[in-house]
Amino acid sequence: MLLAQTLSTPPVDQITDELTKEVIRPIDQLLNHPLVVQAIEVSLGILIISLVIRFVSTSVSRYIHDGETRYRFRKTLSLLGYGFSLLYAISVLSNSLGQLTVILGATGAGIAFALQEVIASFAGWIALSFGQFYRPGDRVQLGGIVGDVIDISILRTTLMECGDWVKADLYNGRIVRVANSYVFKEPVYNYSGDFPFLWDEIKIPVAYGGDHHLARQILLAVAQEVAGKYIAGAEGKWKEMVHKYRIEDAQIEPMTTLVTTDNWIEFTLRYVVDFKLRRRTKDQLFTRILDEFTQTEGKVRFASATFHLVEAPTLKVALQPPLAEPAAPYSADKP
Repeated sequence: MLLAQTLSTPPVDQITDELTKEVIRPIDQLLNHPLVVQAIEVSLGILIISLVIRFVSTSVSRYIHDGETRYRFRKTLSLLGYGFSLLYAISVLSNSLGQLTVILGATGAGIAFALQEVIASFAGWIALSFGQFYRPGDRVQLGGIVGDVIDISILRTTLMECGDWVKADLYNGRIVRVANSYVFKEPVYNYSGDFPFLWDEIKIPVAYGGDHHLARQILLAVAQEVAGKYIAGAEGKWKEMVHKYRIEDAQIEPMTTLVTTDNWIEFTLRYVVDFKLRRRTKDQLFTRILDEFTQTEGKVRFASATFHLVEAPTLKVALQPPLAEPAAPYSADKP
């Protein structure tokens, strides 16, 4: 009986072969499936295209010295890489697009819900490409962040941030990436788009008793000296703005206005400046105004808040004689 059972039991090698076949057969079937083969082929093709694009970008960019041209060349190559990859994937999967359409249609609603921010950012990139919101090199305020646009990708815009703990419009060193979907959610402030200049103002307090006519002449002369170099370019750009948009023909030349306050005469000097040079221009203006006011020998003086301490009259207090000491309380024990 034992011998019969032993003879009927299959050998170990046969069991191992059967287990191996059971494990390998599904893997073979999976690898031989047409969709899997095509997916592997598409992946390899996209990898090769990416390597070629990167090699060309690295090799050619070193010979382009202009920063804007080099940036545009790299972005163009990147878009060409995406286009070639898409065309290659369509050509390989052309026979299976019907099946993929059914699969994607069934799962489309879930994918759209899960990737709604990605889809909105992609739509924002399309709007940025054709809507002239901003372009690399512009200074913008986007999503509460002020900075210069240094890159626009399919999903995000990269900014070199200005301000925050650094005063005026200077870089603070932080690089911020903002989703492109913000162009649909919040206003986009462009400091340099069609009109790459800004109107800026400074206020100058002048003391009463001086020659306010001379003060006005000095301020206009200094503004022409410091900011006058921007007038010609600003006038040309503003004419283009008036021709393109329904907007009034604003004054480009420097101007001053005057108001009187309880403490001083306050002049407001308004001028046009390059959008990246506001702080430097203010420094030059205040320096020249201070020099010119000093040379007037007191005819025009800066005013400042002055506090006068008034001496209070001395109070004379009549000296009263000391009060008599109170009498000791009566005691029956004392005579």
